[in-house]
Formats: sequence, C-alpha cells, structure tokens
Amino acid sequence: MSEFETNLDAKVVSTMEETDKKCPSCGGVMDFDPATGGLSCPYCGHVEMIEKKPSQPESAQELDFESAESVQNCNWGVEKKTVLCKACGAESVYDALEISAVCPFCGSNQVMEAGDKKTMAPGGVIPFQVTDEKASELFKRWIKKKWFCPKLARESAKAKNFKGVYLPYWTFDAKTTSEYKADYGKERKVRKGEETKTVVDWYPTGGVYKEAFDDELVCATTNHSQSMLNGIEPYNTAANKSYKPEYVAGFAAERYAVGLKEGWEMAKESIHFKLSDNIEKKIRKEEHADRIRNLRMTTKYRDITYKYLLLPVWISSYKYKDKVYQFMVNGQTGKVSGKIPISIPKVIITVAAAIAAAALIMWLSSY
Repeated sequence: MSEFETNLDAKVVSTMEETDKKCPSCGGVMDFDPATGGLSCPYCGHVEMIEKKPSQPESAQELDFESAESVQNCNWGVEKKTVLCKACGAESVYDALEISAVCPFCGSNQVMEAGDKKTMAPGGVIPFQVTDEKASELFKRWIKKKWFCPKLARESAKAKNFKGVYLPYWTFDAKTTSEYKADYGKERKVRKGEETKTVVDWYPTGGVYKEAFDDELVCATTNHSQSMLNGIEPYNTAANKSYKPEYVAGFAAERYAVGLKEGWEMAKESIHFKLSDNIEKKIRKEEHADRIRNLRMTTKYRDITYKYLLLPVWISSYKYKDKVYQFMVNGQTGKVSGKIPISIPKVIITVAAAIAAAALIMWLSSY
C-alpha cells in the first residue's frame, strides 16, 4: 500500500456510475446542456436527449421521516478523499462533500460514491435551465437596478467565469395542528377636550389551527453564504426529476453537510414563523382585530415525509476597486442575489431627502 493510500486525511473511492457519454461524432465527453435539457458535446456541438429508465419514476419520491433512523444523524465531515478515474486511472483528491467533478487529467465526468454507507443518494434533481450566458445577462440587469451601487461599478461590473454547482437541499411535507391562545385588541378613538387619543381594548382568544406544508425547503450546505442562497429562492421543487448522473455531468455537486434530523429542526423553525403569521391573520379576520399580542401556540406534526434534492446554482463574482464581490444566480428561475459596493454619498443624499420629505409632511399637516 502506498503512502498516499494510507494518508489519514484521505479516503480512496471509485466512481459510483459511469457518467461519461462519448460523442458519436468526435469522441469527446458530453456535458449536460441547460439550453436543450440533454447532453451536449462542447467540441462539435452534437446533442442527445437523456433517456429515462422505464422503471424509474418521473420525480423524487416522498420518504417517511420516522423510518429514516439510519441516516438522520449522518453529517458529513471535512476530510478529503481520493478518487480513481475509471477513464484514465488517475488519482485526484476532492473534498468529502463533493459528489460530482471533472477529472483534471482526461476531462471525464465523475460521480463519486459516498465514503459512508449511511449516506443517502439524491432522490431528485432540478436540472439547470438557465445557461451561463443567460446568467451573465441577468446579472447585468440586476446590478443596473441597484441604486446605492456606485454608477462606475454598475457600468463596469463584469462577471468572471461562472461555476455551475448543484447544492443539496432537504424538502419536508407535514400536516400540523396548533392549539393557540392570544390577546387581540380593538382600537377606538377617545376625545378629551381638543385632543383625540387612540385607546386599545384587549380581549382573550384561543382556538385550533390546522395547515399542511408541502416541500418546506432547507438548505443542506454550509459552504456558501446562506443569506445569498435565501436571496435566490424560491425554487419550483415540484419540477424536480428523478436523479440521474447525466444531469450533473460537467457540473460540480455537493453532498449534504446538514443531516436529516438537523434539517427537520430547521424546517420546524421556518414552519413555526409561518404558522404564527397565519394564526395572527386568522384572529384579525375572525375578530376584526387591529392588534395581536402574547400569541402562544403548541404544534403537533404528523405524516412527515422528506426528499433529498440537488438544486442548480450559478456562482460568480466581479471586481470593483480591488475588492471582489460574489453573487449567485438561480439555475432554474434566473433570480439573482449578491453583494454590491455601496456609494456613501448616495446613502447620505437618500437619507437627507427622506428626512426633508417627512419634515415637509409634518409642517403641512400642522396647517
């Protein structure tokens, strides 16, 4: 056994599936093409559609959460692994979270096995629908609309090469029943002398609220800006396709770093906020309330199911005054999110204008 193979920081694995599709025209390795939804040869342009196995469902199947004991605590570490390329036999070192990459020696697409038998394979994937050219165009439109971004930055910002990556997400379905109590207030005007004051009368209320949630989305990667990823949501997760390695051919892809159990806890936090908002709306409508306070609720969940999906993201950056600003583009919808330089003079002018407008309104209302 070689010294490289005994390295404690590495695991040697083989490719899980043969993902290389040779171009029948020139013999090159074909990649997934967002423009056609099939495989395309980057050398001669030959395109072939991806064939679906007769026994394979159209999309990812819902899995029962309660029976997922074997995988719910499986979080990936940060150790490295060595991958043996089936095409040329070369060894390459990758991060343990990667499941898709390109061999740097021969250009073969590689989809790797999990180093841990407890690790789940993706159930579904939303293939890229936005090309890198379209992503670049959408970025230019997006930055031109950013008022606080310096004009020079808006006009000169040019994205560097885009990196297409499939990121891991959990989706959860659940039916909820919430028992709640709260106080609701009704406002009334009371006139005392020449002054009119608003008085709030408070009343107790309570009840039961039921709601079903479908595909509550939880990002399962920790390698990227969560706020930026939130900014490119939502995805149409119903449009996912059953996982096939051809869909990730030519793109990078990550395995989940947030385990299933932790993902469900995060989903419950998101569901809790949505339930709170919806219960408040319910009380306002039923009681004709003006205000709500002291909402307390206890929620029970049932029929919990989940899916493990890979979702498409374009990642790139641009440079302004020797500083790099990263941004992302949703590979399905084209929505853009990112960081921009801020023009301090524009901020000062905008704040001053807002203060002046508010002062003018107060002055006019005094007459």
